[in-house]
Amino acid sequence: MADVQGCYDDLFAAVPTALAGLLDEGDVGGSVAVFVDGAPVVDVWGGSTDADRTMPWQRDTITNVWSVTKTMTALCALVLVDRGDLDLDAPVVRYWPEFSAPGVLTRHLLSHTAGLPDWEGPVEELYDWPAATARLAASAPQWEPGTAAGYHSLTQGFLVGEVLRRVTGRSVGEFFAAEVAGPLGADFSIGLPAEQDSRVALAVPPPGRDEEYTAGSASGSPTPGTAVRVRDGNSVAWRRAQIPAASGFGNARSVALVQSVLACGGAVAGVRLLSPAGCERAWEEQFSGVDRTLGMPARWGLGYGLFGSSLGWGGWGGSLVMVDPGERLVVAYVTNQMREPAGDTRGLELVMAAYDGLPALRA
Repeated sequence: MADVQGCYDDLFAAVPTALAGLLDEGDVGGSVAVFVDGAPVVDVWGGSTDADRTMPWQRDTITNVWSVTKTMTALCALVLVDRGDLDLDAPVVRYWPEFSAPGVLTRHLLSHTAGLPDWEGPVEELYDWPAATARLAASAPQWEPGTAAGYHSLTQGFLVGEVLRRVTGRSVGEFFAAEVAGPLGADFSIGLPAEQDSRVALAVPPPGRDEEYTAGSASGSPTPGTAVRVRDGNSVAWRRAQIPAASGFGNARSVALVQSVLACGGAVAGVRLLSPAGCERAWEEQFSGVDRTLGMPARWGLGYGLFGSSLGWGGWGGSLVMVDPGERLVVAYVTNQMREPAGDTRGLELVMAAYDGLPALRA
């Protein structure tokens, strides 16, 4: 069995065993964390940071979590709403006068219902915040905002992020660092400084694929708009840029710590970021039906996917965070090993393994 490092409560031994199984099956590396009541009951990692398997995954290894970043950006927005600085029912143009679609409300940006799902610019423009936001400000919605949903894979972060920037005067990465990650002591960045590069595990394409592999939906169909390659996500430009829908870097521990805010009524380790009502706001269903981009049923709350008693989201390649407030539980999985979306059940397997430990813990 693959060697797994870290620590865990024996009641949750199924989680490190599941991670070891994934590594035995050929995954390069990854980390898993399970937090209950805001504290870790599992914090483990294993494998390698490089495709050649020459460098072991360390406690402080970080990697790009792709769309799990959206949950961090959403949390920033919820903090501003809770403070009364951001109105979910306000038209975006109130905060962003150059925005050309008056029918788009702030809540539409968070719920993938704004009608602006496709990134049509070059990949290089993703690294240029003024150019990217100007392009989106001039775009016309593909449907009447609020009437349908289509996963805004890359665009959501710029749309929400520019509203946050107009409200606070700070970029998403700056606001997140100062108001979320800093107070919590979470090792997560949106816009990675050069001095952190040595800790990064680059993404490894699925077996049989190379770095030209591009993002697609879980149904296997290509994502509309400009294709992003693994090569792009592994570039220095990607790490330096703030792409608040897809360029967050962290590990499972940091993801679980931050999202424990929602699991624990707004406060973790004595740090309160949201009121209980602010946490409940994430659950307000904005859409339920077939998502036009994903081509499958989806339920969207405010910045999070809704799944029965849980909320959260996953990233291209397999990283995932799941939050269950009823159990005050968060499960986070971060990996550099990509798999084809249609057959990737790793995150779900780890979540189910985490639930195995709860009955005995609560007994």
